[in-house]
Amino acid sequence: MADHVTGPWNDTSLSVDERVDALLAEMTLEEKVSQLGAHWEMEDGNEEADGDVAPMEDAMSAGKLPFNEEIVDGLGHLTRTFGTKPLSVPEGAADLRRRQTAVMHSNRFGIPAIAHEECLTGFTAYQATVYPTSLAWGATFDPELIERMAYAIGEDMAAVGVQQGLSPVLDVVRDARWGRVEETMGEDPYVIGTLATSYVKGLQKAGIIATLKHFAGYAASRAARNHAPVHMGRRELIDLILYPFEMAVRDGKVGSVMNSYADIDGEAPAASHWLLTELLRDEWGFEGTVVADYWSVAFLEKMHHVAADQAEAARLAVSAGLDVELPHTGGYRTLPDQVRDRLLDESVIDTAVARVLRQKIELGLLDAPHKGESWEPTIDESRDLDSETNKQIARDVAQKSLVLLQNDGTLPLAPADAAGKRIAVLGPSAEDARTMMGCYSFPNHVLAKYPQGRFPHNGLGVPVPTILDALRETYAEAEITHAPGAPILGYDDSNIAGAAELAAAADLAVITVGDLAGMFGKGTSGEGCDAEDLKLPGAQQELVEAALATGTPVVLVLVTGRPYALGDIAERCAAVVQSFFPGQEGGPALAQVLSGAAEPTGRLPIGIPAGAGGQPSGYIAAPLGQNSQGVSNLDPTPLFSFGHGLSYTTVEYSGLSTEAERIAVDGTTNVRVTVTNTGDRPTEEVVQLYFGDRHAQVARPVKQLLAYQRTPLAPGESKEVTFWVHADRFAFTGVDYRRIVEPGLIDLWTGPSAGELPLSAELTLTGEIREVSGPRVLDTPAHIS
Repeated sequence: MADHVTGPWNDTSLSVDERVDALLAEMTLEEKVSQLGAHWEMEDGNEEADGDVAPMEDAMSAGKLPFNEEIVDGLGHLTRTFGTKPLSVPEGAADLRRRQTAVMHSNRFGIPAIAHEECLTGFTAYQATVYPTSLAWGATFDPELIERMAYAIGEDMAAVGVQQGLSPVLDVVRDARWGRVEETMGEDPYVIGTLATSYVKGLQKAGIIATLKHFAGYAASRAARNHAPVHMGRRELIDLILYPFEMAVRDGKVGSVMNSYADIDGEAPAASHWLLTELLRDEWGFEGTVVADYWSVAFLEKMHHVAADQAEAARLAVSAGLDVELPHTGGYRTLPDQVRDRLLDESVIDTAVARVLRQKIELGLLDAPHKGESWEPTIDESRDLDSETNKQIARDVAQKSLVLLQNDGTLPLAPADAAGKRIAVLGPSAEDARTMMGCYSFPNHVLAKYPQGRFPHNGLGVPVPTILDALRETYAEAEITHAPGAPILGYDDSNIAGAAELAAAADLAVITVGDLAGMFGKGTSGEGCDAEDLKLPGAQQELVEAALATGTPVVLVLVTGRPYALGDIAERCAAVVQSFFPGQEGGPALAQVLSGAAEPTGRLPIGIPAGAGGQPSGYIAAPLGQNSQGVSNLDPTPLFSFGHGLSYTTVEYSGLSTEAERIAVDGTTNVRVTVTNTGDRPTEEVVQLYFGDRHAQVARPVKQLLAYQRTPLAPGESKEVTFWVHADRFAFTGVDYRRIVEPGLIDLWTGPSAGELPLSAELTLTGEIREVSGPRVLDTPAHIS
């Protein structure tokens, strides 16, 4: 269809609403529904590739139409042109141009598709920079840095013709055994909300639509099993799980939302009118598109059994407010006939299509005919997706995410002090570069399916210095020996004794243990890689025990996608450093922190448990969720609490005060605290402010993060941090499920972690119970003086 019909929808002088209405009025029912579908050109028939990148990929793809049939009358989305198989930028550009041209020629109006890609650890594409995973973002407590990273990711995606990114993940961790903990930003909804909102702003500033996922409750599945049901009351769902999503919608103005797979109290989010329309749109004011997590429309029939067939599944989903079926069109193909059979009102279709068309118009995809041009994706075929700028940002995020859990003074170990000494570098993470990256990094997500050595840089596509490489370069004058000792996958302790001999002969042992990210049971962390308990995988715990038994000082370095229990080993180590899949620059970043070339300033976005069992637990809990001696023999108190992290200096807190001791239930106040670097090294202290509702009509968390501020401090320097607090931040869901602010006493605490809060103050809220509806204050901004 070479000649396209043009009209007011191409006229850039008209408002977006006028253009959408004009185009919608001209479209047939089939043309409308085509905008609600997608196509995924997968690795069909490739004998080299082995493994899936999405749940039940083979089974769910059985009914997929060929591309030329799928795009008849147009197409809503093109799924992962760059993220499905290894394509260079020129190869991906050629493929995307071919597909977009075909899509435009297949419909009367020449409407292109929106090309979407994954971007959870950077642009998930061949030879693109692999940034630290989301749990590492959480450890930075640095929204400005995360926004800078997201902007860099978005610029790369936009440069090669992509319009939408399927990130960030806002799931609040409720059970650390869940495999996808690495994709989250931890256990605190406020940290998640602020960082995710910054990510959204950065990505969308670069011209890429951000997508919040997984909406909602996915990380709270029973027994931490992927896709398992979520049994949670609506109060916990609203007050904890939905909070970061609301912030990213209201404050971040996000463009898209993706539903969760897991049902909540029996209701599948893909078919939840309350979740996708009443809450998201009517209450929060969301104006973008809701896109399906891959095959979640089909899952309404196949997995949830709430639909008799795919037609009913499609009707339920689109009626609930799910606009676009991904990754390819399935049940939505039946929607025109359902309208004609009066099973569905056409206005439902019009509402969903208008949202998709609005985004395409806002992206400029329909502007070209008005300018006398034909649209084609703008692609910079010379784009370096792993630029030096990218790598520096990746290094910055990695450095700021490293958490020093414990230190007896062994660290930092300057290279000059290590000269002539023997350092045994043990553990499976030391020389395996894949252990530095999350499951949605291109090397682990896609390249891992191919034979080892098929691609450059040891099959990874990008240079990834290992921890061993970085330590040998940093401590060039030391004698470094190495043995893996034990694998990550499977239990094998046959080489532990040999590794322990190296430790015994050394002046210092650096032991690197942790996870290998994978998909659906092919890793110890990642989608479908859930854990029975929080013991280190395989025989790694035994490896650490054997090294400790030699008497050689041990620096334990954890490279993981979730927290693991360290109660039996941490106190016996000279130092413990926690990293959460720090990305391709993680090895050098770790070496810089160990050597003192960089300061450790990361903080835990999730607590480290003492024991491997007794899950789930978390610091945000009501009184009966805390340690209750005489009631239960299980103590959920973490070994290292949320927010914990040491530095190579000491910081003192003083002078906590509130500008007003009493404020109205809709009032504000400033809370101030002074922090002083009392040591001889610079640092960035993450100042944390917590609150607790002393008495409320429902059981409330004993303490919860109210605000935080990363604060640079030179040796001997003092700074005052001021937090602007609105009473909205004390709102909660009451006994009648209305969101309220109650009068009464609020406890405030400040300090370096949820487990160490040396200063306290009180704030009294006055007046009558106030219902909080509509827009509200979700953030607690801070400034430093």
